[in-house]
Amino acid sequence: MEALAQLNLIMKMKILLTVFLGVALLHPAVAPAQPASADVVSTNAWETSLQALVKRVIAKAQAGKKTEADYADELKGFDDLVAQANGAKTDAVGQIIFMKAKLYVEILDNPDKGKAILTELKANYPDTKAGQKVDAALAQIDQQAAAQKAQAGLAVGATFPDFNEKDLTGKTLSVASFKGKVVLVDFWATWCGPCMAELPNVIATYQKHHADGFEIIGVSLDDDRATLDKFLKKTDGMTWPEFFDGLGWHNALVVKYGVEGIPTNFLIGRDGKVLGKSLRGEELEAAVTAALAAK
Repeated sequence: MEALAQLNLIMKMKILLTVFLGVALLHPAVAPAQPASADVVSTNAWETSLQALVKRVIAKAQAGKKTEADYADELKGFDDLVAQANGAKTDAVGQIIFMKAKLYVEILDNPDKGKAILTELKANYPDTKAGQKVDAALAQIDQQAAAQKAQAGLAVGATFPDFNEKDLTGKTLSVASFKGKVVLVDFWATWCGPCMAELPNVIATYQKHHADGFEIIGVSLDDDRATLDKFLKKTDGMTWPEFFDGLGWHNALVVKYGVEGIPTNFLIGRDGKVLGKSLRGEELEAAVTAALAAK
């Protein structure tokens, strides 16, 4: 799981850095209105420094570097490039500052520092493209923090924090309503390829163990009820209750439990405690078998 999390961070940084580099080179911070030869050299040197800086950040992220000391030279490099703009309020300069903030958030795991930089960006560069993205970025950081807090409370052995919702038929839906049963809370969507690949195994596990006390509560991230209903109608074996509110990634239970990717599931024992998370394939069936056998 740690390796997967690190890979996700690297991919986020690669995407962000690619966009950042493209914007910066299209709108160079020091581009003169009437370039003389010396100015062209200066602009080219700025672009070259920027490209080298971006490459170093990517390389360190890929190498698993994650402390502020590891990126001291690169952080100074961002500041130097901003200083070279001589106060210009260009999109490129705003993007550099935005990138520095995201480096703190995504790699250095210091959201407070990242938020402080973003707040200054909004105040000092409000008309740049990056400045106009600050509110959305701040909201995303807060959402990630809430998700991490929620996930921390869902460790194996912890009591699963229950919910009280309605299923597709309007009936009350909660883990407590299956008291004494082993319950899988399964987050999925009809548009999710990995979910579809895993679904036959989930159905097979349910059919094998349902009579012994195994239940599933589906949580659909679909945003269209008709699409979901059509899928459930044509799919044999999905007879368990589903929660759906049409909000996709803003689904009430997705937010409550800090779910950041699907398929995700939580296996809950008869005592209401978490037995496993994100179980798939043979691992799911084995965990359900063991849970049902436990007294």
